[in-house]
Amino acid sequence: MSLPRETDVLIVGGGVMGLGIAYHLAKNGVRDVVVLERSYLNYGASGRNGGGVRMQWSTETNIRLMQESIELCKRFAGELKINIWLRQGGYLFLARAEAERARMERNIALQNRCGVPTRLISPAEAKRIVPELEVSELVCAAHNPRDGIVFPWPFLWGYANQAAARGVAICPFTSVERIVPTGAGFRVQTSRGEVRAQRIVNAAGAWSPEVAKLVGIELPNRPHRHEILSTEPLKPFLKPMVSLLSSGLYFSQSMRGEIVTGISVEDHDDGHVKMGSRLQFLTKVARELVRVMPRLSQVKVLRQWAGPYDVSPDGNPIVGEAPSVPGFYLCCGFVGHGFMMAPVVTKYYGEFLAGSARPAFFDPWRPTRFAEGTLVKEEMILG
Repeated sequence: MSLPRETDVLIVGGGVMGLGIAYHLAKNGVRDVVVLERSYLNYGASGRNGGGVRMQWSTETNIRLMQESIELCKRFAGELKINIWLRQGGYLFLARAEAERARMERNIALQNRCGVPTRLISPAEAKRIVPELEVSELVCAAHNPRDGIVFPWPFLWGYANQAAARGVAICPFTSVERIVPTGAGFRVQTSRGEVRAQRIVNAAGAWSPEVAKLVGIELPNRPHRHEILSTEPLKPFLKPMVSLLSSGLYFSQSMRGEIVTGISVEDHDDGHVKMGSRLQFLTKVARELVRVMPRLSQVKVLRQWAGPYDVSPDGNPIVGEAPSVPGFYLCCGFVGHGFMMAPVVTKYYGEFLAGSARPAFFDPWRPTRFAEGTLVKEEMILG
């Protein structure tokens, strides 16, 4: 698509957040929208994640948002005319220590008050849900049958196709090189020429600090490499997403039968996005996976890949207008959870930019909270 020279809203980042906001802007009557992506769509974290969507969180804001996000996922195919293969087989979190039990009990109490049917269950009951589990080391588990898994790529295709059909200009392989604030908005120099924009949304994920620096803003979020692998397909046997609190291991089974699993491995943080695969990850994830499910010891690995987490200091996103640069909006810092939050976050963000009321989640996630010292820590449960 040719690059427009003027636009109302310029969105930097062609991942699920940027495309979702573009779709909801267009749906609400704002058709003068441009999305810039430095590479191909699905290049970043949106196309490299495990596809989990869950209501099990430790803050009310995130619980309420994910309740609505999963409801939106259930209507996604009908609204955007594409199948995302939503399977609500639940999430099963496993605990090996009493401190983890206390953490689960606290979070489950909050989730239940919000209407989420999570239950604290025994290792024996966890084994009834997933008979292949090795439960001798477990003290308890948490299970919510309404959590689920989706196929990530159709999310982006659905948002992109429907946004484009409503007039949004989506421009891949177009990088932002310079942003100059003006009295009437911004002049944006790209690798394909200049665009004048009244408003900019920085939805560049792990690359968002680089984009923010172009307008003199120092963001506190940093990229972290997260790796995943996929095995040969097995006969379907695993319904829930399983996650181990002690190690951060998570694994599920795809529609085609592959085991998809990931785990965080320490990485040297130099502020740059890294997406290379490592033997260190393969060794760690294999040991942890076989420890909790020994039957997988002989399964063959087909491929592994890496994607960039966009990590904020308190584990919560950074959204809203940058106070020092009017008209420059942030939508970043989602750690490894932006994909599952995107349906609800982009809905309200797009409606807000189209003229609706400011969303409630803008307050706890406001950019100024770091300077104010008013952080609300989200327990870092990955997967």
